[in-house]
Amino acid sequence: MFALQLAPFLARRGIHYGWLMVAITFLVALASAGALGILGVLILPLQRETGWETAAISGPLGLRLLLFGVMAPFAAALLQRYGLVRVVTLAMILSFMGVFLSLFMTQIWQLWLTWGVMTGIGTGMTVLALGATVANRWFVARRGLVVGMLTAAGASGQIIFLPLAAWMAQDGGWREALVPGLAICAAAGLLMVLFGTSHPADVNQPAYGEDRITPPPPHPAHNAFNTAISGLAEGSNSPAFWILFGTFLICGLSTAGLVQTHFVPLCADYGMGEVEAAGVLALMGAFNFVGTIFSGWLSDRYDCRKLLFWYYGLRGLSLLWLPMSDFSLYGLSIFAIFYGLDWIATVPPTVKLAAQHFGRDKGPLMFGWMFTGHQIGAGIAAVMGGMSRDNLGSYLPAFNAAGVACLIAAVAVLALRRHEPPPVRVAVA
Repeated sequence: MFALQLAPFLARRGIHYGWLMVAITFLVALASAGALGILGVLILPLQRETGWETAAISGPLGLRLLLFGVMAPFAAALLQRYGLVRVVTLAMILSFMGVFLSLFMTQIWQLWLTWGVMTGIGTGMTVLALGATVANRWFVARRGLVVGMLTAAGASGQIIFLPLAAWMAQDGGWREALVPGLAICAAAGLLMVLFGTSHPADVNQPAYGEDRITPPPPHPAHNAFNTAISGLAEGSNSPAFWILFGTFLICGLSTAGLVQTHFVPLCADYGMGEVEAAGVLALMGAFNFVGTIFSGWLSDRYDCRKLLFWYYGLRGLSLLWLPMSDFSLYGLSIFAIFYGLDWIATVPPTVKLAAQHFGRDKGPLMFGWMFTGHQIGAGIAAVMGGMSRDNLGSYLPAFNAAGVACLIAAVAVLALRRHEPPPVRVAVA
C-alpha cells in the first residue's frame, strides 16, 4: 500500500527495500512460530484439563505438520500467481482464526479442525516457501545469508514464546498461553498489507546485487494447482530432487515432529518441570538462531553438500547421545547447544542446492516440494512419538530411530553431483 512512497525514502539513506521485505517476512515467520511453535509445550496442560491421551493430541499436531508441508509447493505457486501481499494476508487470517477458535474447543474433533487443519494450511502458505521466494526475488548477492536469517525467525519465536507459554500455561492455563501468538499474527499481517510488495521492480529497484531493474515475470496463465503439479512432475525425473526430498524428510522427522513436539513431555517423564524443559528448548532456539544464520553465511562460500553432511551427522550423534545426558539440567544444556546449532541449519544449503539444480525461478517451487517431504517426516514423527510413549512407555525409541536416520541422510547427501553456480556481480545497495 505504501511501498512506492517508502522505497525512495529508504534508498536515499542507502537502504535497499529488499531489507525491509526481509524484516516483514521475518516477523511473519516469527508470528507463525509464536502461534504454533508453542503447541508442544501445551500438550501436558491440555491433557490435565481434558484427559485426552498423548496419542490423541499428537494426531492433530501431526496433521498440522503434514498440511504445513503439503501446502508448501502450492504456496510457492500461489505466490507466483497472486503475489506476496494477498497470500500472506490470507495465511495470517487463517492462522489467527485457527488459534482463536481453539480457545473455545471442548471436543477432540475441534482440536483436529483448529490446531490441525486451519493452522496447518495457514502457516503452510507462508514461512519457508515465503522466505525462499523473498530471497530469490529480492537478492542475488547475500541470498544464502537472507535465507538463514528468515529461517532463524522460527528460532527467535522459540526463544521468545516457549518459556513465556510454559509459564503462562502453568499459572493461567493453556488458553492464556496462546494470546501473545495471536497478537503477533495480527501485527504481521497488518505490516504486510501496509508495506509489502512482490517484486523489486514494483518499487522501481533492481534486486540486491544487480545493477538493472528486471521486470517481474508474467503471472502464470494456468492455476496454482497445475503449476505445483507440473513442478513435481519435472522434479521427479531428477535424482537430485529425490536426494534432497528424502534427506529433508529426515530433517523434519528429527526436528519439528519429534523434538519440538515431544521434548517437554519427554523431560517431564524424567522429573524435569515443564517451565525448565521449555527453557532448555528455548536454549536450543538461541543456538539455532546463531547456527542458522551462520549456515546461511557458510552456504554462500562452501560446498553445500559437505555442509549438509556435517549437519545431519552431528544432529544424529546428538540425538543418540541424549539418553546419556541423564536428563539433568547440565546434560540437557550440552545437548541443547550441539543439537540447537544445526536444528534448521539444513535449510540454507538445501535452498541453495534447489536453486543451483533447478534455476532461480523454479528453485522456490522445487524447495516447496522438498519441504513437503520435510513435513511428511515431521508428521510421522509427531504421531509415532506419541505412540511410542503410550505403547512402549518411553519416547526414547523414537529419538534413537531419528538419530540413526540422520546418519543415513548424512551419507546420502554426498551422492549429489557438484554444481557450481555462475558468478554474480555485486552492486552497492
